[in-house]
Formats: sequence, C-alpha cells, structure tokens
Amino acid sequence: MTKKQCIAMLLAGGKGSRLKELTRNLAKPAVPFGGKYRIIDFALSNCKNSSIDTVGILTQYKQETLQNYIENGEKWGLNRKIGGVAILQPKHSENSYEGTAHAVYENLRFIESQNPEYVLILSGDHIYKMDYSHMVNEHKRSGADATISVIQVPWSEASRFGIMNINPENSQIIEFEEKPEYPKSNLASMGIYLFNWPILKKFLEKEENNPSSSKDFGKDVIPSMLQADCHLHAYHFYGYWKDVGTVQSFWEAHMDLLSVNTNPILKNEEWIIYTNGMSQPPMYLDGKATLQQSIISEGCKVYGEVENSVLFYGVIVGKGAIIKDSVILPNTIIGENAEIYRSVVGSGSFIAANAKVGDSTPFSDITLIGDNENIQALVYK
Repeated sequence: MTKKQCIAMLLAGGKGSRLKELTRNLAKPAVPFGGKYRIIDFALSNCKNSSIDTVGILTQYKQETLQNYIENGEKWGLNRKIGGVAILQPKHSENSYEGTAHAVYENLRFIESQNPEYVLILSGDHIYKMDYSHMVNEHKRSGADATISVIQVPWSEASRFGIMNINPENSQIIEFEEKPEYPKSNLASMGIYLFNWPILKKFLEKEENNPSSSKDFGKDVIPSMLQADCHLHAYHFYGYWKDVGTVQSFWEAHMDLLSVNTNPILKNEEWIIYTNGMSQPPMYLDGKATLQQSIISEGCKVYGEVENSVLFYGVIVGKGAIIKDSVILPNTIIGENAEIYRSVVGSGSFIAANAKVGDSTPFSDITLIGDNENIQALVYK
C-alpha cells in the first residue's frame, strides 16, 4: 500500500450550542462567515494550500448541511482523484461521538486505509491561515511523538484555554493545564495536533479502554502522553487565529475583518480561501446610501447607512435605515428607517420598517437574531 505522509482529520461534529440560534439549522462549521465564506472553508483551504490532499470530516450534528455544502470537495481542490474529502459519521446513527478522541478512534479504519505517517487533527470552527507543511517539517526536525500548535494569548484570557508550559530552549512541552485558574504561561493550544500515526493509535486505544476517560484530546490524550514521558513539541504560530465558537467571538472576528491590520483574508492573499458560494449580481449602492469601514458583499442593495459592519450576499438595506457595528447574514431584508446596533442578524430574516435592534452603547452585549426571524419592534437579546 502506498504510504501517505500526512492526512487530516477535521472535527466538525459538535452542536455548537454557544452560537445559539445560528446553529439551530446548521452544523457549526457550516455557519456563514466573512461575507461570502463558511467557517469550515478556512481549515479546508489550509489543507489544500498545504498539499494535504486527504481530509476526513467527522460530523455528527446536522451533518447533511455540511455534506450538501462540501459535496465532493472539488471547490477546494480536494476531489477523490487525488485523495479527497470523506464525510465520516458515527457508525450507528443513534449514537454520537463521546469526545474528540473517541471521534477519531471510531474512524481508525479510515485512517489505516490511507496508511499515513502522520495524522493532523483540526477543528472546524477556527478562522486562520496556516501552512501545515511548516508544522510537519518542524515536527520531523524535533523528533517528537506529537506536536501541538500554540499561540500567545493575553494573560487575562489564558484561563479560557488549554495552556502549554514549555522548555524555552527547545519548545518541548513539559506540562499541560486545561483552563487553569492561575496559568503559568500564556501559550494556548490552538486545538491543532500532529501525531505520529502509531503513537496516536496506541493512545486512542488506551483511552477507549479507560472507563474513567472522557475520551478528549485536551483532557485525556495529551495528559496521558505526558505522563508516559512522550516527547511533545510546541509549534509556535504568529498569525491571526480566532475560535468563533461563541456569539461574542463570532462578532469580534467579523469586526477584525474591518481593519487591514487584523483581517486575515487580506494578509498573504496568494493563500486563497476557497468556498462553494454561488455567483451573485454586483452590489448596488443608492445615491443617498452612505458607507463607512464596512464589507458589502455581492447581491446587496443598500439605500441607507452602513457603518463598521459586514453585510453578506443578498442583503437589502432600506432607505433611512442605519446599521452600525453589526453582522448581517445572507438574504436578510432591513426595512426603511430601521436601526441595528451591535448585532448579529441571521440569514433570511426580516427587520420591519422603524424597528430597532441592539444597544448602541459601547461594550454592551451583542444582540442575536436567528435565521428567518420577523422582527417588528424593539429587540435587545
């Protein structure tokens, strides 16, 4: 059997409950992002651009929404002629994956069929551009059993992440703490793991046979490997990276798109983010429309005022309407003289004339309107 150097297993199965109404009808990685993309486009495009041509996508919740979107993977150059994308569901439809490690364990047969030297574990809900081949090369040079990609986060946020404590001389991981109250470092795990395949298989089987294990990479597999004196290496990533697993972080990531200094799509433009989007007519701006520091996608018709906001394709903004500091998902209609502040408005929704959504006060909570909602009055939620 021909040996592959590296395949990717992309974890895309969670319900995404922290995104609330945005995942009521969609798998989290299928949620729209950035005006024309879906969240999963970033990990898939990274694989394509890193010459990783075989990707197993581990789905569970609303898997048909991902299946319909990804199809045969051709839009990302990942069709089956060269390796391809495989949608991998739990073996029994009434069951679900018990944890991230269990999801990969359930698909050992798929991995074995590819005969890889290394297995890259990815998450389907992160926004970033990364050349995984650099991580693979550093992993080889270090002689590690596993390599974990890490990024520096503000000390004030470190307790939200899995934190790596490393030997600064060689970046070997000496301790891992899952969301520590008092972190010893601010090197956060990005949830990107590269394993030597035999080592990964050994520890997946070990956790599967441990009745007290939660079968999770961060909580179980990585600590178990450290306890067994495996060589774990930290790969430092210095680019833009954002976990968009909450409404607040989803909104923040869109606000980051509005500055050339923080927009990951505008950086390294030859690193293309591919998508399976449909073609739309050019956007239309009325003579009385005003725009400031915003992203307006194809198919939009703007007659009102848009400031510091992202409008996805097919959005209509009525005369006299005001949209500020907001994210408007596809095919939403904003009525005349409506006002929207610090909000995320779901796909296909209707905001009636003169309705008001969100709180314009700086640092106020983000208001979320779900998909296909009809809003007639004042909404803060």
